[in-house]
Amino acid sequence: MAQQDDSRIDEQRTLSKHILPSSGTMVGVCATLIGLVKLAEPHIGPSRVDEYAALASMLFLASAIASYISIRHPDRAWLSERCEIVADQCFLAGLIGIAGITLFFAYEVI
Repeated sequence: MAQQDDSRIDEQRTLSKHILPSSGTMVGVCATLIGLVKLAEPHIGPSRVDEYAALASMLFLASAIASYISIRHPDRAWLSERCEIVADQCFLAGLIGIAGITLFFAYEVI
């Protein structure tokens, strides 16, 4: 029974190992989006897409930091578990945010 619990905890902690590189990639995607919007602004007019993308990138950065802390401190089970939950929630919020931003930008709402 104890061995099953340990393997389940290890499986759950592997989530941080997936969130960390994905979050870093998404920060880069947001930075690219910001750059493209800045280049296109003279042609399309002013928008707030770059500001919203910057906020989404902060969610991905928070996710990456929490994931990194979770991976670095496996000996502190409570901290590791809590940071992984925070990383997961921030990553999901960032994904929803960036999807909303692209949807609203495509329909010229923002």
